Amino acid sequence: MPLQLPKSSWSTTELEDLRELSRSFMQKELVPHQERWAAEKKVDRELWNKAGEVGLLCLSIPEEYGGGGGTFAHEAVLYEEQARSGDSAWGVTVHNGIVAHYLSAYASEEKKREWLPKMASGEMVGAIAMTEPGTGSDLQGIKTRAVRDGDHYVINGAKTFITNGFHADLVVVAVKTDPDAGAQGVSLVVVETDTPGFRRGRVLDKVGLKGQDTAELFFDDVRVPAANLLGDAEGQGFFQLMLQLPQERLIIAVTAVAGLEAAVDLTLEYTKERTAFGRPIFNFQNTKFTLAEAATEAAVSRAFLDQCIERHLKGELDVQGAAMAKLWTTERVNKVIDDCVQLFGGYGYMTEYPIARAWADVRISRIFGGTSEIMKEIISRTL
Repeated sequence: MPLQLPKSSWSTTELEDLRELSRSFMQKELVPHQERWAAEKKVDRELWNKAGEVGLLCLSIPEEYGGGGGTFAHEAVLYEEQARSGDSAWGVTVHNGIVAHYLSAYASEEKKREWLPKMASGEMVGAIAMTEPGTGSDLQGIKTRAVRDGDHYVINGAKTFITNGFHADLVVVAVKTDPDAGAQGVSLVVVETDTPGFRRGRVLDKVGLKGQDTAELFFDDVRVPAANLLGDAEGQGFFQLMLQLPQERLIIAVTAVAGLEAAVDLTLEYTKERTAFGRPIFNFQNTKFTLAEAATEAAVSRAFLDQCIERHLKGELDVQGAAMAKLWTTERVNKVIDDCVQLFGGYGYMTEYPIARAWADVRISRIFGGTSEIMKEIISRTL
């Protein structure tokens, strides 16, 4: 019997209908292909078009730009169902919840009408390129340059760990437009990947997220129109990133909590069916106590997440609150899934079991979107 958790406070009938559509899409289009995608290190390009056809792309982008006209709650439902399906290959959180919102918030009206409908249909796949081989969490230390040349920017540099990197048709690139200005020298420029000088490196071989096309990207004298700058002036990139990062971190929290709940459900089912010494594993005190703790972790994490989603829907979730959500939920999901693997015994270490894949997939959650250590630094500034 799965965890009996109350329905989220922000849920509505419309959102539950979307949940059913999302769940059906995941079971039909994602679940059957997990092993193949892991081997190929990428999803099928057609998946994006199929998602666009059923209306699952750009759910929270205004209808006038081809989106669904919904809120973050609509996105959260989609991401929860993806996590519960066991899929970690499809980079829809980056496409929907991050890239589309940078364009919606900062691109010119002309560019929004050019790019967002194509993202909503699946014609264009979006990525964001911040991290560089030598920078990690230090966004102020990026080396990729964009030099103004008439009505164009010329971009040179390299990025790594880029989700959707293989399939991306459009990349929001963090660049230095003034290398001597620190954070005030960072800008965001959009690069369409059919532009000469842009090339993709290898799809990276990761511990988890095996089916996700995480790639290296290179920019060699890439010329893009000056109109591709996000914002109305250079040097706004760092501020734009700081404004958008709370939603990115909340997205990570959403997937963490849904993954935690799914892991507990898997383990409850397994321990009640699997026997040892003549009785179900669940009947041993250690198993019951471990799962009692896990169920409590799930309930507390869900309550905190729902509170954060409500705040975000009202425009009240601040940087510190989002950092707390990411820190708490990612640390909890890592602990709980590790405990669940232990209850599976040797089978918990076999990749054919979803719990093993979840264990490998979830480890990155304490690193990307800002490490746990960075989250603690952010939170401590308010103490």
